[in-house]
Formats: sequence, structure tokens, C-alpha cells
Amino acid sequence: MSSLDKNKTWRLVKRPKSRKVIGCRWVYRLKPGIPGVEEPRYKARLVAKGYSQREGIDYQDVFAPVVKHVSIRFLLSITANMDLELEQLDVKTVFLHGLLEEEIYMEQPEGFVVKGKEDHAVLLEKALYGLKQAPRQ
Repeated sequence: MSSLDKNKTWRLVKRPKSRKVIGCRWVYRLKPGIPGVEEPRYKARLVAKGYSQREGIDYQDVFAPVVKHVSIRFLLSITANMDLELEQLDVKTVFLHGLLEEEIYMEQPEGFVVKGKEDHAVLLEKALYGLKQAPRQ
């Protein structure tokens, strides 16, 4: 939840009467540690129930921008040929950084419903795991 709050993934709003509110759920996982080095950790991820989104209403295009395998091989061959160093990076919570173009309303997550505002929903400001358009954001 801290990464969702920090990235301002949503804001609490009155539940719209004219729009469908999609659900969400928690996905739990045990990440095994390295024996003698790292303890096992429990991880939780909030995902939107994107299967209930309707094409043309909740989203338009669905695709994931990926690099072609031949492009990576070409880059590696140039790097090796010119004796260069190559670096890489990984952006944690990358799905949570993409701004949404559509208005997507979602139920408040279980365990984090705001008291006195149980009838409210969250308006997603940024992409969330499970949304149809999350990979393209």
C-alpha cells in the first residue's frame, strides 16, 4: 500500500451512478529467501479485476511495448565489438507509474475501506496491475 500511496495511484471519490466500478483483490505470494542469507518474505499485490473492463468504454488499445529480440542482439554485438560496458536497470512498480487516459473507477481495497466513506470508490489516476491498459502505460 505504501507504493500505491506514494505514487498517488488513486483518489477517493463519490461512487458514480453512470459508470461501472470494477473490483479488485489482493494476490499473496511467499518469496523464498536464500538459505543462510535472506529470510523468506510474504508479499501482497493489489490487482484490479480487469477482466470486467469493456472494450471501447473502459479501454481502447491493448498492447505491451517490448523490444524485439534482434534489437537486443544487435545492441550486444555493438557493445562487444567496441569493448563497451552495458548497464541495465529495473523500475520497481513500473505498472504504477503510467498515467491513465480513461476514467476507471474501482472498489476500495479490502482492509483499506475509509470509515464513513464506505459508499465511495477510488478513481484511478495511474495504471494498476490487472488493468487491460496497464502494459501500454
